[in-house]
Amino acid sequence: MQILEVKPLLLNVADVRLRVTPEEFDRLCRLNPDLRLEINRDGELIVMPPTGGDTGKRNFKLIVQFGNWVEKNGLGEGFDSSTGYNFTAVGGKNPSPDVSWIEKSRLEGVDTSGLIPVVPDFVIELRSKSDPLKEVRAKMEEYRRVGVRLGWLVNPQDKTVEIYRPERDVEILEDPETLNGEDVLLGFTLDLRSIF
Repeated sequence: MQILEVKPLLLNVADVRLRVTPEEFDRLCRLNPDLRLEINRDGELIVMPPTGGDTGKRNFKLIVQFGNWVEKNGLGEGFDSSTGYNFTAVGGKNPSPDVSWIEKSRLEGVDTSGLIPVVPDFVIELRSKSDPLKEVRAKMEEYRRVGVRLGWLVNPQDKTVEIYRPERDVEILEDPETLNGEDVLLGFTLDLRSIF
């Protein structure tokens, strides 16, 4: 009996838009737990590549600062970029913010073992060199549309931060040293000097 070696078949789908239903997306996530997958508002599947070292280092610094605040105050739960959300109940899809936070009382009785069916109170997107700014901005607008109370788009390439809040114009800060969590993240200040 001859044993055949099975090798993976690699497809280049860079110029192809793949659309999936929420059910198909759930199945893809279960079958591919090591991939970072999202679907956008139009149902297009997004497979996010690993970040480069510079972005990984910046993201780590964001998470350490934010994680220390979350653990210290106990006001809610923080989540990293591997966490997926299910926004279908509010007309959205399944994003994975780089950093997110949900106030503790909003998680009572919520099953967080899979995609979280609660819109976070706060999100951060850290733009990497490979992220088209237009796409990251669209993602931030979607967060705001579904009810995220505070969102930060941290853009190390331009040394800017875009602040997204409900029913307000986007505020753009140029080369800020710190960011304040306002009334959403009481007492949190992000030091951006090590990020920029």
